[in-house]
Amino acid sequence: MSDFYQTGVISTFHKLGVLNLEKIEAELIWHSQDRPIALVLPSLFSEIEGEALNSIIRELKEVRYISEVVVTLGPCTREEFQHARDFFSVLPQKTTLIWNNGEKVSDVYRDIEEARLPLGEPGKGKSAWMAYGYVLARREPRVIALHDCDIVDYSRDLLARLCYPVVNPNLDYEFCKGYYSRVTDRLHGRVTRLLVFPLVRALQKIIGFTPLLVYFDSFRYPLAGEFSMNVELARVIRIPADWGLEVGVLAEVHRNSATRRICQVDIAENYEHKHQELSPDDASRGLMKMCIDISKSLFRTLASEGVIFSEGFFKALIATYVRTAQDMLKRFEDDAAINGLFFDRHAESLAVETFTNGIKMAADIIMKDPLGVPLIPSWDRVTSAIPDITSSRRPWKRTTSFNPGL
Repeated sequence: MSDFYQTGVISTFHKLGVLNLEKIEAELIWHSQDRPIALVLPSLFSEIEGEALNSIIRELKEVRYISEVVVTLGPCTREEFQHARDFFSVLPQKTTLIWNNGEKVSDVYRDIEEARLPLGEPGKGKSAWMAYGYVLARREPRVIALHDCDIVDYSRDLLARLCYPVVNPNLDYEFCKGYYSRVTDRLHGRVTRLLVFPLVRALQKIIGFTPLLVYFDSFRYPLAGEFSMNVELARVIRIPADWGLEVGVLAEVHRNSATRRICQVDIAENYEHKHQELSPDDASRGLMKMCIDISKSLFRTLASEGVIFSEGFFKALIATYVRTAQDMLKRFEDDAAINGLFFDRHAESLAVETFTNGIKMAADIIMKDPLGVPLIPSWDRVTSAIPDITSSRRPWKRTTSFNPGL
């Protein structure tokens, strides 16, 4: 059972005892009549053949409050798209597949880029962004929920708890972030534990009180991929296309919403999904790339808030980060010990060293190019540049109960 301590400046909703799933789903069915919910599933084709997504589909078949499921597929062939179409057709909800490298969606991307709006490289951020555009074009859903497709221990109470704070008008939050524990016989979540937490706290030590950093430090799992939000927020936020996605989204939510309308909710006793390699010698993949992208996103967000960076600042930051990360590593080791968990101090220390190098690389990039790759523009900006982008005359807008060609 979780504690009921309220963390930082956002509301925290804990998992207190056994969830009455029947009651919370009945409330969601009632409230979703006025606030229809679209569930966005960013998926790679490789995940379709995995047990995790098959389990998710089995659970979603029992969900009655979701009005539409929007599956946004990563790059795949026509044959793979047809296989995905058959795979998701078993869902009872209205289901739409977005084929992100298909002809129709490629035409939409081309029109947007011709309007001088950069979209970045293909990835989860770009795929999710296109799904938001589709939901906005539908003009029916009022809430968007999103979760990954590689959750091994998925159950439908995760989705219910994720949606509830935004769908229930008595709570009326604009954005809800999921959080959870990631523990097996050891602690997981290295990037969150050993990069984000100590880096944010090191920045606080150097910069001092900054509302944005206090806000970031309030999230129990800032890199969680699960959240829900109202559609108006989806209309105005910009997002990164790289691994800085989750930090970038939190920054945009902070910029566009009142803190009192942002919350986080405990959605699972434990959460297991695929693990990335550390890749300490390769900045182009694994946790090393993730570290660099997250650090760049955080630095650029702070720069937009008026923080001035210099070579001396980054030298002090790296030294402060290392000390803070080492102190936190000791805490995690002790936490593992009292719970009888395995803890590899060498591997954890290697992760801190890798993240230290990643922060240095991110700092060098920021010093050379403070702006970097632009964020994917908001849909509000896109519709301003291309007023008919969500028009029913566009082929990507015309759908059937199961869209075979989006």
